[in-house]
Amino acid sequence: MPALIDAIDIKRKMYFEFENAPYYCMDVEVSTPTARGGQTLVRMKMRNLLTRAVFDKTFKAGEKFKVPDLETVEASYLYSDGEGSYFMDQETFETHTLSPEKLGDALDFLLEGAIIKIDKFNGNPIGLQLPEKVELTVTYTEPAVRGDTSRGDVTKPAKLETGIEIKVPFFIKEGEKIKVATETREFAGRA
Repeated sequence: MPALIDAIDIKRKMYFEFENAPYYCMDVEVSTPTARGGQTLVRMKMRNLLTRAVFDKTFKAGEKFKVPDLETVEASYLYSDGEGSYFMDQETFETHTLSPEKLGDALDFLLEGAIIKIDKFNGNPIGLQLPEKVELTVTYTEPAVRGDTSRGDVTKPAKLETGIEIKVPFFIKEGEKIKVATETREFAGRA
């Protein structure tokens, strides 16, 4: 029998299973009533890990949830096609496929052979975790022209090897490797 968690025991950044799907608690607020006989309620901001949907829901303090069968494995990115993207588990060497819906915009940061973490629920891949920063090569950017910084704009657009376009400082040249923050999609320094 799987372990159970009371709603009142769920804290921020915890995982739990609700209606046969894994959820991540983003925020939690407990409201204790002042009247006798009132019920303690737990309001959660939660993310469905299968659909990525975020919503608020209120539960009674005594409601119970299962601990989800979640696992994170390291995998290397192989390639993508019309069916999805393929990753090789670094321990078992089995191939995992993620659909475009489960990937979101992660392909903007993935190069062949990149090692990432894949989240699995009940043994099936449901999503991936990108590193905080990735190193990518600048494939095209305008050369810096002396005096261009007079407008106060000290960045210029640059196209990277995965096809993503971001703003980079003027001193960055074509062919240079840079670090990009995956969450903000911004320049994070030279590699």
